[in-house]
Amino acid sequence: MAEAVPVRCPACLRENGYTVPVFPCACGSPVVPPLDLAAEPLPLTRRTWSETWVAVRCGACGREGEWPHPEVGCASCGTVVRIPVHPLTAEPGAGSPGHPTPRPRPAPAHPAPAPDTSGPGPGQGRSQGRGAAVGGAGAGAGPGHASSPAARRPAFRPLTIRTARDAVTTAALYLRWLGFQDVRQPDGRPVPSAAVDLRAPGLVAQVDPTTAPAGLRAVECVWLNGLTSCATSVYFALAGYTDEARIRADDLGIPLFVMDLTGMPQPVNDPADELLGTGA
Repeated sequence: MAEAVPVRCPACLRENGYTVPVFPCACGSPVVPPLDLAAEPLPLTRRTWSETWVAVRCGACGREGEWPHPEVGCASCGTVVRIPVHPLTAEPGAGSPGHPTPRPRPAPAHPAPAPDTSGPGPGQGRSQGRGAAVGGAGAGAGPGHASSPAARRPAFRPLTIRTARDAVTTAALYLRWLGFQDVRQPDGRPVPSAAVDLRAPGLVAQVDPTTAPAGLRAVECVWLNGLTSCATSVYFALAGYTDEARIRADDLGIPLFVMDLTGMPQPVNDPADELLGTGA
């Protein structure tokens, strides 16, 4: 597991712990983005698909691949920041055996699950995505909670998100990991919406795979759907939430999760923390 490093929020100047994700190279060796901690983190105000990837070279085989750019949410003000990464430098012998020529971004596929990097770093707390993956077996558990449902669950195995379909699949896998059975998309003609519905007995969930933050109306819609079905309402978003949506979700008790491109959903509010701790 990579070591946690402090990252200062440029908005409120609070330091947040960040655990660098570890990705699996095709050769089987772990790949870790080389963070440039000397450079200032940049607030993420607009997410574009091309800027969410960064080129990283495997130290074992020299293969270059593109992986999700490191991001962290501030535990104090909720600002999401992008952490600078050292650019690739020319490597002697590139293109020779053992040093493959750089390849373009691989086609969307389901790569092998990344090693578990779910442990929170020091100083992490509430944020737009808590700033660290929280899907590990002990997530949400503390002293005296060894027998909690969260402690008994195995570690969640994330799926790298490269397409909108990957985001929906990740949310479905995470809901099953929380204990919901028979999670699926409902039959019938889908309602014209950017969000995708997921249903299970006692559950109504929506997944927003777009690059715009989910708003107030989206949260109220999933709440109404859950109310009419006498079910728990849950919302997943790839780009986070507006302030109005977060406040309304807290009032209605709607668990909000944000997903980064490593495929690890992170709780945004107290209802999400409670669902993570107790499960379905």
